[in-house]
Amino acid sequence: MKEPARILSTKKLRPGQRQYLLNAGFLVTEADFIAVSPISFTSETISNNLIFTSQNGFKSFVKEVGKEGIANRNIFCVGKKNAEAIEQQGYTVTAFADYAEDLAALLIKQYANEVFTFLSGSMRRNTLPQTLTEAGVDFNEIEVYTTKLTPHKINTPPDGILFFSPSGIKSYLKENRIQNEVCFCIGKTTAEALAGITRNIVTATRPSIDNVIIQCIKYYKDNH
Repeated sequence: MKEPARILSTKKLRPGQRQYLLNAGFLVTEADFIAVSPISFTSETISNNLIFTSQNGFKSFVKEVGKEGIANRNIFCVGKKNAEAIEQQGYTVTAFADYAEDLAALLIKQYANEVFTFLSGSMRRNTLPQTLTEAGVDFNEIEVYTTKLTPHKINTPPDGILFFSPSGIKSYLKENRIQNEVCFCIGKTTAEALAGITRNIVTATRPSIDNVIIQCIKYYKDNH
């Protein structure tokens, strides 16, 4: 009898997400390969149009300025799940896109005359600010959280690895190698971080943790 596939998640999953993998017959290991910490910042230069590329940015911002500090501002964000999480907190998302480059294109096309504040993390990619700068869009950037790599040595090699960010990949590679493992990535930005390392990549059709899990289950169902 063939042994069940070993799946490593580089982020601790919600119980229901973990159970979904277990119900599909996988052996599941999970660990947080990055740690996020909010940082204090001055709110004097924050515009009425806010850009968030992650839930970490939104949570850190609200923690610092309070709910009153965000109540009447326009929110633009990356990711449907991020938008849903923000709206579940009682706020309205003016617009969102699945990827930073798509959000930047939307802002340039529809809101080029507005002024924005980009609430970012310490390991953010340069895509969005560079694109806005090149298009002449007026914005400032405030770092609201730090991302720290928290590598773990994995002694039993997994068959599949769930990756949710380029920094998660960077952290994993500090203590481990990728050889024949199948890498399931939350989006194309994360997949691009594996360039030159492996070709065994499956990218989620929607940038969400749930879809990464769905693609993992589908892959092993179709190939085994």
